[in-house]
Amino acid sequence: MNVVVITGASSGIGQEFALQIDTGFSNIDEIWLVARRKERMEELAQVMEHKTRLIVMDVNDEYAMDDFEKLLYDCDCKVRMLINCAGYGVFGAVEDMELEEQLGMIRTNCEALTRLTYLCLPYMSKNSRIINLASSAAFMPQAGFAVYAASKSYVLSFSRGLNEELRKRHIYVTAVCPGPVRTEFFDIAERYGSSLAIKKLVMAEAEDVVNQALRDSYLKKSMSVYSLPIKGFLALTKCWPHEVLLTATRLFK
Repeated sequence: MNVVVITGASSGIGQEFALQIDTGFSNIDEIWLVARRKERMEELAQVMEHKTRLIVMDVNDEYAMDDFEKLLYDCDCKVRMLINCAGYGVFGAVEDMELEEQLGMIRTNCEALTRLTYLCLPYMSKNSRIINLASSAAFMPQAGFAVYAASKSYVLSFSRGLNEELRKRHIYVTAVCPGPVRTEFFDIAERYGSSLAIKKLVMAEAEDVVNQALRDSYLKKSMSVYSLPIKGFLALTKCWPHEVLLTATRLFK
């Protein structure tokens, strides 16, 4: 049985991946939707043509992860694609935010993503794909977004390193690095403070970001960066010292 596993599938980019894979892939037997909000996944499943399996779980729950590992074994499935979209970010100074919320970002964005990838790898074969949702915040440190940016830097580095490791198995990993995307992300992210105003000027649509990501994954690219402004930002972070860029960002506050 060929399956696609999508975490963070109840909203935003994860939901958009589910919709586009449902309409664009014909050699998949089941799409596994993984998230905490069962009702949202049920609504999504109702409009999808593929058979879906709803896995209601918190990716930070070790017991739930054990159950997921057992499910993979019992189903004897082939994971044709793993899409790690579960994650969140919060704007604000480190000293002003709740510590548990910051540690939660690290657990969700880094630890859970790594664990899910590890669990799925034995069930992946030639031409399987892994798509990890990173961020343009991974390109450099960001004051006021320090923990989130660091966590996404981990995702980007982990994805690129893993991509090299898995080439001998012909499994390919793509890190998706969008800028701001019009989703529910900012409802949580701006709980303590707002983002830079310039970020709102380069807001992208989830549909476009996911479409680009799937194309880049098909082409075996290690990174997927949507839109000219974000590609320009990436080039800037490679050409200029980060200290200079961090100083420049103060002018926009």
